[in-house]
Amino acid sequence: MIESNKDKISDNRFITSTKNMTDVEIENSLRPTSFDEYIGQSKVKESLSVYIKAAKSRKESLDHVLLYGPPGLGKTTLSHIIANELGSQFKVTSGPAIEHAADLAAILTNLNQNDVLFIDEIHRLNKTVEEILYPAMEDFALDFIVGKGPSARNMRLKIKPFTLIGATTRAGMLTNPLRDRFGIICRLELYSPEELKVIIDRSAKILGVEIVPEASMEIAKRSRGTPRIANRLLKRVRDYADIQGQGRVTLEIAEKTLKIMEIDELGLDLIDRKILLSIIDKFGGGPVGLDTLAATISEDATTIEDVYEPYLLQLGFISRTPRGRVALEPAYKHLRKEFVGG
Repeated sequence: MIESNKDKISDNRFITSTKNMTDVEIENSLRPTSFDEYIGQSKVKESLSVYIKAAKSRKESLDHVLLYGPPGLGKTTLSHIIANELGSQFKVTSGPAIEHAADLAAILTNLNQNDVLFIDEIHRLNKTVEEILYPAMEDFALDFIVGKGPSARNMRLKIKPFTLIGATTRAGMLTNPLRDRFGIICRLELYSPEELKVIIDRSAKILGVEIVPEASMEIAKRSRGTPRIANRLLKRVRDYADIQGQGRVTLEIAEKTLKIMEIDELGLDLIDRKILLSIIDKFGGGPVGLDTLAATISEDATTIEDVYEPYLLQLGFISRTPRGRVALEPAYKHLRKEFVGG
């Protein structure tokens, strides 16, 4: 399988919310196992708790669940918790991993009563596989065509009731027929610094790290509203504290580490600032086309659009216009530049 340029960049970029192999180790050790331990997303937790209790009281499988939102917010963790709360087995796969309809059929026929099947990046399922999924979700059945030509006939194979949990960062890329078959749809929002501080304090306790409240809040403010980034920053600050601070994470240690990593007070890193400074200094604040901007900073256009721009848009630092990207007044203020826009 050929790795995309975006994936390569995401793996090399520390501040990205895209998961890498180190994150798998971190998240497995820090992952909460119940709603009581899960921090944030209070509305989602409240709704899911009610649905789970109702399904258990009726001794039925939970309706299929779609979780969507930016990467790193805990969609996989929440799926584990749903399975734990249901008392069900948890099976994991991903959209790109299911290449053929037979692969999906093998997975579904091996599920037990009320098991939970988690499909990450469900928007990347191919069309043939997706069509096999429709009757499985609606009727708990698989439809096959047996034979060829005039003698071909349809055969339906019953499977045990199960709950599908689909996770995606791009709900808009799901087809309408697939989206409509999810009975429960939940959007995960970015976390507040206060919520991230609680997560960092909990992670520090599990990792055996002594951290002062001011330091955990400083890390939280620079984590771009994302628990995955918060835990990643905590581990790097811990490394610095072990060498320079006798293992204790103080505000000074946290600030020094983040400065070395070139992560500023809003969580922007070197590449974010490079994008903003290019628009402001080289193109007079914009508008500048995406391809031109990509060539200027020597990055792939798709990488800029999918990996770097979302957070800059959330901060109100840039705007996408029909003519190209424009730097907005908050970006000038953050970079201490004189605003020249209209």
